[in-house]
Amino acid sequence: MRWQGTIGRKATGGKLIPARGKRKYEVGREQSDTTIAEVRVKKIETLGGNVKLRMLRGNMAAVADPKTGKSTTVKIETVKDNKANLHYMRRNILTKGAVIKTELGDARITNRPGQDGVINAILLPTQ
Repeated sequence: MRWQGTIGRKATGGKLIPARGKRKYEVGREQSDTTIAEVRVKKIETLGGNVKLRMLRGNMAAVADPKTGKSTTVKIETVKDNKANLHYMRRNILTKGAVIKTELGDARITNRPGQDGVINAILLPTQ
Protein backbone atom coordinates (compact mmCIF):
# COMPACT_ATOMS: atom_id res chain seq x y z
CA MET A 1 0.00 0.00 0.00
CA ARG A 2 1.33 3.47 -0.89
CA TRP A 3 1.37 6.09 1.83
CA GLN A 4 1.76 9.79 1.03
CA GLY A 5 2.32 11.14 4.52
CA THR A 6 5.38 12.99 5.76
CA ILE A 7 8.85 11.48 5.85
CA GLY A 8 10.04 10.37 9.28
CA ARG A 9 13.38 12.21 9.20
CA LYS A 10 14.56 15.76 9.83
CA ALA A 11 16.67 17.68 7.32
CA THR A 12 19.70 16.89 9.50
CA GLY A 13 18.93 13.17 9.38
CA GLY A 14 17.51 12.84 12.88
CA LYS A 15 14.43 10.69 13.34
CA LEU A 16 11.03 12.36 13.85
CA ILE A 17 8.72 10.67 16.33
CA PRO A 18 5.22 10.93 14.84
CA ALA A 19 2.57 12.58 17.02
CA ARG A 20 -0.14 10.61 15.24
CA GLY A 21 -0.64 7.57 13.06
CA LYS A 22 -1.40 7.25 9.38
CA ARG A 23 -4.65 8.59 7.97
CA LYS A 24 -6.97 7.12 5.35
CA TYR A 25 -6.73 10.24 3.16
CA GLU A 26 -2.94 9.85 3.02
CA VAL A 27 -3.20 6.48 1.24
CA GLY A 28 -2.10 6.77 -2.41
CA ARG A 29 -3.54 4.89 -5.36
CA GLU A 30 -1.70 2.38 -7.52
CA GLN A 31 0.23 3.53 -10.60
CA SER A 32 -1.60 3.51 -13.90
CA ASP A 33 1.39 2.27 -15.99
CA THR A 34 -0.05 3.51 -19.31
CA THR A 35 0.87 1.08 -22.11
CA ILE A 36 0.52 1.08 -25.90
CA ALA A 37 -2.78 -0.56 -26.87
CA GLU A 38 -6.36 0.37 -27.80
CA VAL A 39 -7.50 3.38 -25.75
CA ARG A 40 -8.84 2.69 -22.25
CA VAL A 41 -9.49 5.57 -19.84
CA LYS A 42 -10.68 5.25 -16.25
CA LYS A 43 -12.53 8.02 -14.41
CA ILE A 44 -11.35 8.61 -10.83
CA GLU A 45 -13.03 10.82 -8.25
CA THR A 46 -10.52 12.66 -6.09
CA LEU A 47 -10.79 14.42 -2.76
CA GLY A 48 -13.28 17.28 -2.96
CA GLY A 49 -15.36 15.67 -5.73
CA ASN A 50 -12.97 16.54 -8.54
CA VAL A 51 -12.39 14.12 -11.42
CA LYS A 52 -9.18 12.79 -12.95
CA LEU A 53 -9.04 10.77 -16.15
CA ARG A 54 -6.51 7.99 -15.79
CA MET A 55 -5.27 6.59 -19.10
CA LEU A 56 -4.57 2.88 -18.73
CA ARG A 57 -3.87 2.23 -22.42
CA GLY A 58 -3.36 4.53 -25.37
CA ASN A 59 -2.10 4.33 -28.95
CA MET A 60 -2.56 7.90 -30.26
CA ALA A 61 -0.67 11.05 -29.34
CA ALA A 62 -1.23 14.72 -30.14
CA VAL A 63 2.21 15.65 -31.48
CA ALA A 64 3.16 19.33 -31.85
CA ASP A 65 5.77 20.41 -34.39
CA PRO A 66 7.78 23.32 -32.89
CA LYS A 67 8.89 24.59 -36.33
CA THR A 68 5.43 24.97 -37.85
CA GLY A 69 3.43 25.33 -34.62
CA LYS A 70 0.90 22.76 -35.84
CA SER A 71 -0.33 19.76 -33.86
CA THR A 72 -1.49 16.47 -35.36
CA THR A 73 -2.80 13.23 -33.90
CA VAL A 74 -0.58 10.30 -34.85
CA LYS A 75 -0.22 6.64 -33.97
CA ILE A 76 2.41 5.59 -31.40
CA GLU A 77 4.62 2.75 -32.62
CA THR A 78 6.92 2.06 -29.65
CA VAL A 79 8.76 3.60 -26.70
CA LYS A 80 12.37 4.38 -27.63
CA ASP A 81 13.64 5.79 -24.34
CA ASN A 82 12.31 6.40 -20.83
CA LYS A 83 14.52 8.10 -18.25
CA ALA A 84 12.01 7.45 -15.44
CA ASN A 85 12.83 3.74 -15.47
CA LEU A 86 14.89 1.78 -17.98
CA HIS A 87 12.53 -1.20 -17.74
CA TYR A 88 9.61 1.00 -18.89
CA MET A 89 11.16 1.11 -22.36
CA ARG A 90 11.06 -2.68 -22.63
CA ARG A 91 7.49 -2.80 -21.30
CA ASN A 92 6.31 0.12 -23.54
CA ILE A 93 5.09 2.20 -20.57
CA LEU A 94 4.25 5.83 -21.35
CA THR A 95 5.24 8.47 -18.78
CA LYS A 96 6.14 12.15 -18.90
CA GLY A 97 9.54 12.58 -20.58
CA ALA A 98 9.40 9.27 -22.46
CA VAL A 99 10.66 9.35 -26.07
CA ILE A 100 8.22 7.63 -28.42
CA LYS A 101 8.51 6.59 -32.06
CA THR A 102 5.59 7.91 -34.14
CA GLU A 103 4.69 8.14 -37.82
CA LEU A 104 6.15 11.68 -37.92
CA GLY A 105 9.38 10.72 -36.12
CA ASP A 106 10.62 10.72 -32.52
CA ALA A 107 8.65 12.75 -29.98
CA ARG A 108 8.85 13.41 -26.24
CA ILE A 109 5.75 13.13 -24.04
CA THR A 110 5.11 16.46 -22.29
CA ASN A 111 2.18 15.60 -20.02
CA ARG A 112 1.27 12.87 -17.51
CA PRO A 113 -1.06 10.35 -19.22
CA GLY A 114 -1.90 8.66 -15.90
CA GLN A 115 -3.19 12.00 -14.56
CA ASP A 116 -4.62 13.72 -17.65
CA GLY A 117 -6.21 10.95 -19.73
CA VAL A 118 -4.51 12.08 -22.98
CA ILE A 119 -1.04 11.88 -24.51
CA ASN A 120 0.60 15.13 -25.67
CA ALA A 121 4.07 15.17 -27.21
CA ILE A 122 6.51 17.48 -28.96
CA LEU A 123 8.46 16.47 -32.06
CA LEU A 124 12.22 16.12 -31.53
CA PRO A 125 14.69 17.46 -34.10
CA THR A 126 16.19 14.74 -36.29
CA GLN A 127 19.91 14.07 -35.87
